Amino acid sequence: MLELPNRLSQSRYADAIAACNECANACDFCSAACLREPDPRHMAKCIAVDMDCAAVCRLAAAAMARDSAHLAYVCELCARICDSCAEECASHEAQHCQDCAWACRRCAQICRDLFP
Repeated sequence: MLELPNRLSQSRYADAIAACNECANACDFCSAACLREPDPRHMAKCIAVDMDCAAVCRLAAAAMARDSAHLAYVCELCARICDSCAEECASHEAQHCQDCAWACRRCAQICRDLFP
């Protein structure tokens, strides 16, 4: 099998890309777990913001990987949506929501730190 060099680990954005991907995964897990709640209707806002956050985190990771000219704007958007998701998830007691809130706060901070 052909082995490709791992240039991503050499990227100056490697930690931020990893944080964005981890956050997106946490949001996906959280939204799926919310849907399995006995009455998921009360989790509708959480599910919606999880989906938005996961999508924007993946966009931010992709923008970093290609060093987009719009990266500062994408990272600002990512941080804002991560903040919103963290706030919503933190308002729920479920462990998957608490874990998601933590991942979102971490991702938001790392994205902000890229462009102080």
